[in-house]
Amino acid sequence: MIQSEDLNLKSMINIIPLLAIETSEEICSAAIYFSDEKFYTSSINLKHSHSEKLFEIIEVLFNLAGINRNEISAIAVSGGPGSFTGLRIGMAAAKGIATGTGVPLLVVPTFEALAFQLSFQMAEGSEFIIANKVNRSEVYYARFQIKSNSFIFADDLKILTNEDFIKKINGIKTFGNAYKYIVNNENNITANSPTAEYIARWAVKFGGNKFSYDYDYFEPVYIKNFVVKKRSKK
Repeated sequence: MIQSEDLNLKSMINIIPLLAIETSEEICSAAIYFSDEKFYTSSINLKHSHSEKLFEIIEVLFNLAGINRNEISAIAVSGGPGSFTGLRIGMAAAKGIATGTGVPLLVVPTFEALAFQLSFQMAEGSEFIIANKVNRSEVYYARFQIKSNSFIFADDLKILTNEDFIKKINGIKTFGNAYKYIVNNENNITANSPTAEYIARWAVKFGGNKFSYDYDYFEPVYIKNFVVKKRSKK
């Protein structure tokens, strides 16, 4: 029987080529990553398309990369916070492929992957907010600062009411769909989620020994419990 330490060591040494999946918001995307200079990525921006299009995108990428599923060494999947449905679809796909190929899996924190992506576009010391809608009255929120060509948390990930979120903005550049819907400003920068490329790049840079074969223990980062609301009868 392989010990967990051996599994972690293996995943640290050999996670390339890596399959990355991002389905936390409206964009459904995937990437096959070999290095920062060599990767294949595709995405579809179409509501409610994740369950139909994700595997289609992945198969196209395998063809482009010239490899098959059994040649990937690991999988990284965007874990949220984000859309309940999107996260479940991405997680189910990642677990299914990992089980079939026998490779380790990593759940990547979505806001951190987007912050990492933005660190390549923003100046040292810049602060910014990422905020996406939870529902009509709440948002997922975190504030970051660019530091040493990467990022740090300036305000931890949490759920805020719309009113508290508006107070937090205070002129800080804000990414995500919360600003668009709550402040009703169509001109604001609205990168809601990272690209699959940066799910892969976060996994390579920060994943370390977090890759695991214990697929059953991986779940999306919901923060807020999913509650089915019943419509009131008129």
